[in-house]
Amino acid sequence: MNPVIGLSLGRIAVGVAALAKPELAARTFQLDPVGNPQVPYVLRLFGSREVALGAVTLLARGRRAQRGLIGLGVLVDAADAATGYLAMRDGSISRKTAMTLIGPAVGAIGSGVVGLLRR
Repeated sequence: MNPVIGLSLGRIAVGVAALAKPELAARTFQLDPVGNPQVPYVLRLFGSREVALGAVTLLARGRRAQRGLIGLGVLVDAADAATGYLAMRDGSISRKTAMTLIGPAVGAIGSGVVGLLRR
């Protein structure tokens, strides 16, 4: 499968899950929605961003527009990875939880870069 299409569909799926079932998504990411009741709110913010970014990338017409959106996705994923690292470093989350958050972000960066190189 084309990495851009796969990444975009993955963004939409993860985003819909976070919007529809934020408590389940929180537990999947090893976050504690009971101990921190703001987690579902933040996951819904994340979910809406993922759905929007995935959908707009799929719908983009023209090489330049799609490349720009892929690049934007890479930057967003890099920010997500950095945020996970910083939360681990300051003790907000455990190393294990950080890897659960950083791993997919780094994978998404890789898929985005591959998509950019293929365009």
